[in-house]
Amino acid sequence: MKNHSNFRSHSSISKVDERLSADTIYTCPMHPEIEQPGPGDCPICGMALEPKGVSVGEDKTELIDMTRRFWICSALSFPILLLVMMQHLPNHPLETYISSSSVIRIGFILSTPVMLWGAIPFFKKAWASVISRHLNMFTLIALGTGVAYLYSLIAAFLPTIFPAEMRMENGLVDVYFEAAAVIITLVMLGQVLELRARSQTNNAIRALLDLAPKTAFIVQKGGIDKEVSLNEVVRGDLLRIRPGDSVPLDGVIFEGSSTIDESMMTGEPIPVFKTKGDLVTGGTLNQRGSFIMEAQKVGSETLLSQIVHRVAEAQRSRAPIQKTADIIAGYFVPVVVGISILTALVWGIWGPEPPLSYALINAVAVLIIACPCAVGLATPMSIMVGTGRGAQIGVLIKNAESLELLEKINVLVIDKTGTLTEGRPKLASIIVEEGQNDDEILQLAASLEQGSEHPLATAIVEGALGKGLKLLKIKDFESFTGKGVLGVIGGKKVALGNEKLLEMVKGEATALLKQADDLRDQGQTVMSVMLESRLVGLIGVADPIKKTTPQALHDLRKSGLRLVMLTGDNEKTAKAVAAKLEIDEIEAGVLPERKSEIVKWFQDKGYKVAMAGDGINDAPALAQADIGIAMGTGADIAMESAEITLVKGDLTGIVRARRLSQATMTNIRRNLFFAFVYNATGIPVAAGVLYPFFGILLNPVIAGAAMVLSSLSVILNAARLKKIKL
Repeated sequence: MKNHSNFRSHSSISKVDERLSADTIYTCPMHPEIEQPGPGDCPICGMALEPKGVSVGEDKTELIDMTRRFWICSALSFPILLLVMMQHLPNHPLETYISSSSVIRIGFILSTPVMLWGAIPFFKKAWASVISRHLNMFTLIALGTGVAYLYSLIAAFLPTIFPAEMRMENGLVDVYFEAAAVIITLVMLGQVLELRARSQTNNAIRALLDLAPKTAFIVQKGGIDKEVSLNEVVRGDLLRIRPGDSVPLDGVIFEGSSTIDESMMTGEPIPVFKTKGDLVTGGTLNQRGSFIMEAQKVGSETLLSQIVHRVAEAQRSRAPIQKTADIIAGYFVPVVVGISILTALVWGIWGPEPPLSYALINAVAVLIIACPCAVGLATPMSIMVGTGRGAQIGVLIKNAESLELLEKINVLVIDKTGTLTEGRPKLASIIVEEGQNDDEILQLAASLEQGSEHPLATAIVEGALGKGLKLLKIKDFESFTGKGVLGVIGGKKVALGNEKLLEMVKGEATALLKQADDLRDQGQTVMSVMLESRLVGLIGVADPIKKTTPQALHDLRKSGLRLVMLTGDNEKTAKAVAAKLEIDEIEAGVLPERKSEIVKWFQDKGYKVAMAGDGINDAPALAQADIGIAMGTGADIAMESAEITLVKGDLTGIVRARRLSQATMTNIRRNLFFAFVYNATGIPVAAGVLYPFFGILLNPVIAGAAMVLSSLSVILNAARLKKIKL
């Protein structure tokens, strides 16, 4: 631990400006390939672009504007609708108080602000879709309502230009101001619901951001605390964490102890006891104790920042299933326009009197009910909710493609150390030659290993220190990679290593060597201790299996996955661990490059392979696999190479991630099914195919309401993912 006798002044540290800059790149949630500096609308779907990456604040400009337009247009539209409905009552009682011509004029006065002000955002997006040759839902809305309004405008002020059969007894022509205004208002309602839903899905990111406090208490010289902005904290600062405080940054406990609630990061409800030297994570909640921590990761380096960034990126990524919907939607709009024109022609030629009115009303109904907004929402809404839900349970998903592919995985290749096991080996056994002392042999071994950072060496040193043994001075130290170490302690030559080292130094084997296999059968890694070239002791080190591993493997096996364990250990140790975990397929003595070869072998056989690991040596295999799964407790390069990161670092996260993938994909398929079925059945009804048989026609206003309901059903179905049990 570094010396903290000198405390730094923070007066010269400038705060980081977290506001969006003018050169921020904006992208479309539904079409991430669309990027531009500054805000605007997507040229493909017309949706408002969002800032790429993560911003602390939330831009609600579009939601506020659309909500205001909706309420004003509602106040203007529904009085027209009410007047028209009353006109169609038996005996026409409304005519006693107001003439038909006055109703038309009122309709014009009230609908015009709706069309010339309220609908402007839709018409702008429709025009952009024509210019970019990407026709979308706004094209249909603008075309349908625009035709209805312009027709009504001409009919209201120039009724005499219409054929006599189209005019009523009073010489007036039917107008559809109410249809145009009410449809625009209903579309606004759909937009408000969609924008609110998108805002709520982003709540997962904002909730994560809110986990970390905005300030921290820095311990200054003399033990005085100073409250500063989190932006002013730098690596190495000492921070005081009081009872009930959230841990502000990632670091290590410097002084004190406490229990910490990590459920918001890992999904595990049981608080974890932490003491001096233990790692703590920013965003977790300190409970009753108080401690001082040393900040080790600040700003974008913290785990919380990385989680937020990954969730934001995943929510804007595209699942392969969405490409299918996009292809269909690309052909859908031109086809609908064609059907609308055909509908107008059929009704205009063979329809009842007045044919032009029937042609117009049915053509508009086709355009409105066919708006593919539900199809466009089906995939991105589920992906946004699903990835946010994953973050809440400690499963970080890199992109939508990974979320979709995870349910198709049928082989899971698992690294042993740090994935199945804790990755922190512990001293398990000491066997010595008759006449030797256990503590003396352990002391010699630990003294040789005191300068090594290898996990096995650390286990031996910690085991010796735990017994109160002092480490001795070494002379003439030598290390042999893959074999062991040599040195002189107290004038005697001491060696520690495997059988290869024993052969190298031509050590004298004793009866102890036969007991080494017994230790390996128990899953221990065995090292020989030689004194003056004679085998005098065996030290067994074991890496405990994580408590959650057996149940997680049982659940994964039950879900139909084929499990394969990889390890660099010898075959005996590997088989012992595999037997405890009921894993039938193992690959022992595997070098890092061999791991990726094994993954590729399964892929060549046609399997979809996931690889789970935590070390630097796992990175090539994680990159090779269809889905790389990294332990959040492992190396950074492993997490960079992986598509999924398990924050807590145990295999129960894979069980949860797989269930989340299955639930999300089921949700998407259900959304797409209902969206396409809605359009497939709605268009013929709107075109009037039921009229010859049942006399049924679909009013454009009803078509608009049905369109909003279809979008609402997709939004509500996607929201169900927030509550699924994983």
